Amino acid sequence: MKRHPQTDFLQTEFSQTEFSMPPLWLFSDERLQNRLMDVVASLPVGSGVVLRHDDLPVGARYRLMRGVMRVARLRQLTVILAGEAAMARRWGAHGVHVRHHMAPPSGAARRGGFLVSMPVHNRREALRARKMGADIVFISPLYATRSHDGAAYLGDAAWRRLARDVGGAQVAALGGMSAAAARSLNRKRGSFHGRAAWAGIDALDQACSIKRAKRRKATLR
Repeated sequence: MKRHPQTDFLQTEFSQTEFSMPPLWLFSDERLQNRLMDVVASLPVGSGVVLRHDDLPVGARYRLMRGVMRVARLRQLTVILAGEAAMARRWGAHGVHVRHHMAPPSGAARRGGFLVSMPVHNRREALRARKMGADIVFISPLYATRSHDGAAYLGDAAWRRLARDVGGAQVAALGGMSAAAARSLNRKRGSFHGRAAWAGIDALDQACSIKRAKRRKATLR
C-alpha cells in the first residue's frame, strides 16, 4: 500500500529510537481553529506539541492546554507550553518554549527533566540558545512558509550553520517542512549533531485531513 509522504515520517527511514526528543512536532496556531484537537490526536505516538495560542485569555488557554494534555497521555506526546516556565510547570506541561525576549528558566525550574526549547532565526539567537543550554531548538524558516508569506527563508546551507552553532541541542527544522524534506535534510546532515527533527503546522493539518477523509470513505463502504 502506498503511504502518503506527509504521514509516513516515523515509519520510513528513521525510527524514534534515533532521537533524544520527539522526531515530529506540531506548532499550534490560531489558523487551525477548532481543528487543533483533531490534529493533535492524529499525531504519531511519541510526537511533540508546542502549544502557543498566546492571545487567548488565560482561562481559555488553560482549558485548551488541559485538552491537549488529555490526548497527550493517550498518545504518549510531549507537550511544551510557550511562555513562562512557572506557568508551564503549574499547568502540567513537560517543558517550556522560551522566546528570546524572556528571561531564561532558573535551575530550579528545570529540575526533574523539565524541557526547555527555543526558537532560532539567526546566529545571535543560536548562540543564546547554546548559552542557555536549550534542550531543543526550532530553527526556522528552512523553506518558504505560509506562516510568513513572502518572507526570506534560510535555505539548507544557512540552516546547517545555525544547527552547528547551537551545539549539542536537539535541532528541529520548521518552515515549509514535510516528511520528505526531513528525510533529505537528515541524509545530508554532516554538519550538525544527531538527526534533525521536524516541525510543522500546515503539513500536519493536511495529514489529519487526509486521515479524516479516509475514515469517512471507509464508513461509506
